[in-house]
Amino acid sequence: MMNQNNVLVELKGISKNYGQGQRETRAVENVNFNIHDGEFVALLGPSGCGKSTLLRMITGLMPPSEGEILYRGEPLRGVNEHATIVFQTFALFPWLTVQTNVEVALKARDVEPNARRERALKLLDLVGLDGFESAYPRELSGGMRQKVGFARALAVEPELLCLDEPFSALDVLSAESLRGELMELWSSKALPTRAILLVSHNIEEAVLMADRIIVMDKDPGRVVAEIPVNLAQPRQRKALHVLAMVDRVYAAVAGETPSESKELIGTAPGEGGKTQMLPHAPINAIAGLMEFLAEEGKRADLYIVGEKLGMELDEFLPAVEAVELLGMATLRGGDIELTSLGETFAATTILARKEIFAQRIRHLPMFQWIEQELRKVSSQRLPQEFFLDVLEKEFTPVEAERQLDFAINWGRYAELFEFDDDRDELYLTTNGAQELPV
Repeated sequence: MMNQNNVLVELKGISKNYGQGQRETRAVENVNFNIHDGEFVALLGPSGCGKSTLLRMITGLMPPSEGEILYRGEPLRGVNEHATIVFQTFALFPWLTVQTNVEVALKARDVEPNARRERALKLLDLVGLDGFESAYPRELSGGMRQKVGFARALAVEPELLCLDEPFSALDVLSAESLRGELMELWSSKALPTRAILLVSHNIEEAVLMADRIIVMDKDPGRVVAEIPVNLAQPRQRKALHVLAMVDRVYAAVAGETPSESKELIGTAPGEGGKTQMLPHAPINAIAGLMEFLAEEGKRADLYIVGEKLGMELDEFLPAVEAVELLGMATLRGGDIELTSLGETFAATTILARKEIFAQRIRHLPMFQWIEQELRKVSSQRLPQEFFLDVLEKEFTPVEAERQLDFAINWGRYAELFEFDDDRDELYLTTNGAQELPV
């Protein structure tokens, strides 16, 4: 257990809002956690849960709307001079050499030229770029460019090194190599830093690297679990204790199917209560997941399914949410299991799948609302702007557009309604004109 006297960063009741009035959106809500001196912490969760927002508040690039951030016990005001960020994009100046890219951070702090040069060369040697000082970013591979980003961040000798999905833009082999090199430097205490905060949506990455994993959920972003990873370094991805931890974290990220279906569904746009959100899951991902589970014998560990399907967390979780929302699978203890309806869907014909899908989404408030609005007009046609205007009162403009896109794709597959691309209108089909289930 960490000594509370060694707390580097403390977040107390942190919330962040964007926009104003009806357009105001809460990105994160009531977040509380600490980062200790000597600790490697991973902030894990799906896209849109506020991980990067929290990171920017911790580094002082934006203030919280509510709550307080303390750094070594003192309230953080403005930019945190003890922290730096390595971003997922390489963010290098293409007209500067590798060495001068690293020196930029030191120049901004008025470090004299000879000291800048000496420190830059030392850091480039540390990250394995000795001999590339005079190269330009365009001459380097993605992994080498990100090493320059690490060297530049470390140049100011930060107490807290923040990593915003730094490996996500790299190919698999480059990412694996860079992760290994970073862990070697951290474990050997070769880095001039006291703690690391990693933002990630890669569960395996978090388990392999972190001492503690903070799991977040979205709408709004909030902490749902804190999981210590008491495993010795270096960690092997196929080791049984590592796989068991991955399974545990998957269970925390995915949650469990609520006993009451209303908890899962939500309400229609414009109604009271929490508005239903459709998972960002394409039809082929939903169908593919159920087919895979049927082949695996109905039930499987979530992390094994994601690994075998080769899907990243941000692709995999929406598909899992969708089959759960549709009542075709349930989640328990990190496992996903097909229901009898899911088994039927996986085994039947294309036309029968459409019928099953149509009956299931007709029970969802989003589709009940769309069909009811279309029925109110004699032409049974409405412009997409009509629906977007309502959805933008519930979601950000970007999310409102995504919600309508997925509603249209699901509705067209189920043949509940169609979309006129020339006129940007939704309209009821013959099937869509049927009465809604009570």
